Amino acid sequence: MSSMARIYPFNRLRYAPGGVPIEKVLTQPYDKISNEMQDRYYALHPNNIVRIVFGKPMPGDSAVNNVYTRAAGYLKDWRAGGILEREPEPAFFVYFQRFTVPGTGENHVRKGFTGLGQLEDYANKIVFPHERTLTGPKKDRLELLRHTRTHFEQIFMLYEDPAENIDHFLEEIAQRKADIQVDDEYGVRHTTWTISDPETVAFIQREMQDKRLIIADGHHRYETALAYRDEMRSQHGSDRLPMTFFNISSPGLTILPTHRVLTKVPEFDLNTLLERASEFFEVTSSPAGQTVTIGVFVEERLLYLLLKPSLDLAALMPDLSEKQRTLDVVVLHRLIFEKCLGITEDAVKKESYITYLRERDAALNAVRQGQAQAAFLLNPTRLDQMRDIAYEGNVMPQKSTDFYPKVLSGLMMYALD
Repeated sequence: MSSMARIYPFNRLRYAPGGVPIEKVLTQPYDKISNEMQDRYYALHPNNIVRIVFGKPMPGDSAVNNVYTRAAGYLKDWRAGGILEREPEPAFFVYFQRFTVPGTGENHVRKGFTGLGQLEDYANKIVFPHERTLTGPKKDRLELLRHTRTHFEQIFMLYEDPAENIDHFLEEIAQRKADIQVDDEYGVRHTTWTISDPETVAFIQREMQDKRLIIADGHHRYETALAYRDEMRSQHGSDRLPMTFFNISSPGLTILPTHRVLTKVPEFDLNTLLERASEFFEVTSSPAGQTVTIGVFVEERLLYLLLKPSLDLAALMPDLSEKQRTLDVVVLHRLIFEKCLGITEDAVKKESYITYLRERDAALNAVRQGQAQAAFLLNPTRLDQMRDIAYEGNVMPQKSTDFYPKVLSGLMMYALD
């Protein structure tokens, strides 16, 4: 058993240069594509990758004609027709994303690189998840992988390099002429450069060989790839997966908060909520710095719930670790949703009463417009919190982290055939 991250250059499958307009064929990751986005991607271009990664079901679909068989058909036709081509040399790919943080106006550049990562069972303690997965999405992704034998998206991975040795090296490469530069629908500029010379490839592999990896985005796809590797007995490159690696110490790494909006909670009443919450929180009209603070917006009132420092969180949440108990999102779900509002963990999983919104104003407006009973506003999870919980072998609740921006689908693909 290896105790290090093993990464490899690969022959990227990509849209052929000078062919289709690249800005019209790439998408956000499949699990971020709404029905409206799917329609828009379909209309953008007949070769948009959405037809493969998140195709539309059709009336009369059957075991022999469905979204997965159509995806395989598109892939075969596009490769045969020269729409997609496999590059002749194995390489790593520098991948920079220039973006404005939503709601702040702050500009950042996130600097990473893409290669194949060796698939590792979590028990090996090389790759660490930070959230649980659901069965449905994994079944869907496995069917797509079986039919196409191709990975169209990258796993978003984090590694620790406080000295930023790799980052400095990536910055040097980024002085060259770029291979691909494309702006997505959120105004994020995605730029890639190819690294194929053996000496440089070996340098990156050496720098990464003592690193542990944390999955930031792509848990379902990672676990799907593990299942497929086992089906294939690790043959034909099935034991590797395209990953984009970002340094957890890099200043461009951004987690956005995910606010919770409640609808249709039976007998919801603000005064009752505040009365019950007073057992655990001080209720104020302004946020505080040092303690867990959760904003509540109801009936044009914005209040703040400050966790009482005297609380025995170990007694209230004995099944969780000390680091898990101090997460804002855990405090919200366990103490407010469960204990004050009676919303069970099962109801949360089914999304019975809760919707998730990235934009603070959107959460407030949902309440103002009568579409929701209350909005609960959270601070973003910190990177060190996520790292520490992952390394101790624990996970966070669903929708605890929203890494922004996402890595695009169709930009760097890996075909097993």
